[in-house]
Amino acid sequence: MASYEEFNEFTRRMDKTCDNLRSNFATVRAGRANASILDQISVEYYGASTPINQLASVSTPDPRSLLISPWDANALKEIEKAILASDIGITPNNDGKVIRLSFPQLTEERRKELAKQVKKYGEEAKVAIRNLRRDGLERFKKMEKAGELTEDDLTDMEKKFQKTVDEYTKKVEDLTDKKEKELFEI
Repeated sequence: MASYEEFNEFTRRMDKTCDNLRSNFATVRAGRANASILDQISVEYYGASTPINQLASVSTPDPRSLLISPWDANALKEIEKAILASDIGITPNNDGKVIRLSFPQLTEERRKELAKQVKKYGEEAKVAIRNLRRDGLERFKKMEKAGELTEDDLTDMEKKFQKTVDEYTKKVEDLTDKKEKELFEI
């Protein structure tokens, strides 16, 4: 039935919203070295915007630092510039062969700033889910007007869809709470 295909499409889009939220949370620096913080940074390399992990190997020699070893020594300066231009808040240390990123201990003030950023990401995800809810309900009503759904089917679909939206909203809230707790545990 077409209505269930539509329903499943909206469910897939809500899953994608949660996946996007997880990747946003991975970029939030929580006091530990985490290579995923570099995922959002692209380097201008031979005229193309290239992710750092495609230009260099990234390792974690200890819990508070990352080591970026470019495969092409010419990319070192460009990687350093891209990190400086990003908003990760860490100054790279370039020794001519590798770049070291040292993650300082988080201050209480910085933890609060990061918690605000986490809440913002969570709220953006909830807004995206609410927008999907609105779009889904509109689509189901159009299907009912077109005769593809009966009034009873529409009512059942709306109830089931609202339950799914509530589940995804709860999932976003849980992910946000977990990330906030992680910021204050370190």
